[in-house]
Amino acid sequence: MSSLRTLRIAGMTLAVSAALLLGACHKKTVPPAPPAPAPAPAQPTATLTAAPADIQAGQSSKLTWSTDHATSVSIDALGGVASNGSQPVTPSASTTYTLTATGPGGTATATARVTVTAAPAPAPSGPTEAELFSRSIKDIYFNYDRYDIRDTDAPALKADADFLLAHPSINFVIAGHCDERGSEDYNMALGSSRADSVKTALVKLGVSLDRIKTISYGKEKPFCTDSNESCFQQNRRAHFSLQ
Repeated sequence: MSSLRTLRIAGMTLAVSAALLLGACHKKTVPPAPPAPAPAPAQPTATLTAAPADIQAGQSSKLTWSTDHATSVSIDALGGVASNGSQPVTPSASTTYTLTATGPGGTATATARVTVTAAPAPAPSGPTEAELFSRSIKDIYFNYDRYDIRDTDAPALKADADFLLAHPSINFVIAGHCDERGSEDYNMALGSSRADSVKTALVKLGVSLDRIKTISYGKEKPFCTDSNESCFQQNRRAHFSLQ
């Protein structure tokens, strides 16, 4: 009986050992996980603007740009530039500017157009009022020792009034002059009378009194210095000038 029992225990032990050995033979080793792939380089981005976008010939516009993920940035007509920035340009004709941004992830482009129109032709420069005044206003001349307006000078005085009425912003001075004959005091008074005579005539023709100033130089500022009648006649005048 004990021998039989011993055999049974030995058999059971052998069966358990065989089962454990069989299980160990079927156990598999799990391989390590492969490394994660490296991320792809980022694609560059780019923007480019022009302000103002419409200019006249000779004017300037300002290019402004920005980029990301770029190692090289260039703008045609400007060459290599910083990744972000701005720069004035003065194109002579309409131009489309192209920015190219290059990096490990590829290339990006952006464009901006500046439209150039011809500058307007300068307005023709006409004569100034001072030039018109000098061309148009005529002095009034007087007979010896007189201050009344001569009939021969009436047309010139009327033309003066017409010009002054057409240019109401002009204020002016009438200076009375005399020839060298007579005393200084007498000629100062005569010059004043001649200036006042012309002023009165202009006011009657419609010229506003507050635009007119009068002064007498007597014989102090002659226009001609020869001692003859032709020269004396040139000095007997009412002379106009701008205030």
